[in-house]
Amino acid sequence: MSRKFTDKTLLIATHNAGKLDEMRNLLAPFGVSVVGAAEMKLSEPEETESTFTGNARIKAVAAVKATGLPALSDDSGIEVDALGGAPGVYTADWAETPNGRDFMMAMTKTHDQLEAVNAAHPRTARFCSTLVLAWPDGHDEVFEGTVSGSLVWPVRGALGHGYDPMFMPDGHDITFAEMDFAAKNTISHRANAFAKLVKGCFER
Repeated sequence: MSRKFTDKTLLIATHNAGKLDEMRNLLAPFGVSVVGAAEMKLSEPEETESTFTGNARIKAVAAVKATGLPALSDDSGIEVDALGGAPGVYTADWAETPNGRDFMMAMTKTHDQLEAVNAAHPRTARFCSTLVLAWPDGHDEVFEGTVSGSLVWPVRGALGHGYDPMFMPDGHDITFAEMDFAAKNTISHRANAFAKLVKGCFER
């Protein structure tokens, strides 16, 4: 039985404005006031774990300790079957440059590696999202969501972010970056994890 969330304010442990807006909209029906890590001037903790759950927990716990507020964090990435699950928890690392993240570079690297191993088509992959909701008393709840699909090349679409232009979800003939926000939000890995979070902690 998941613990119900009864506080008035929830800190979202992210500096990503898009992710913050997404979560604010999803939590709006429950009358929860949402604040972001940037508003609270929090630094980003180092993610040293090798799992999505481990890294999401690091972010949530650091935010709780810094503010005394309950905190929700998300760690997500893409796992490519022909690359043994890479980039996985290192998805953002593959996009790091001295001038910020470049996901076109990361997608090109992924495509080049698939070509190098002569991966068969369809090149199956899944997006994974893990949410950790942590309270000041040390309790936390973990919710995982995934969406399966395949990778396309060349990339398609200008919407979304990250690997969205390369990822075509199962049962669809367009990529996440060709889908409007509302359509993607009904099937995405984060929406999947969020539905579990809402059912577990927010629905009365």
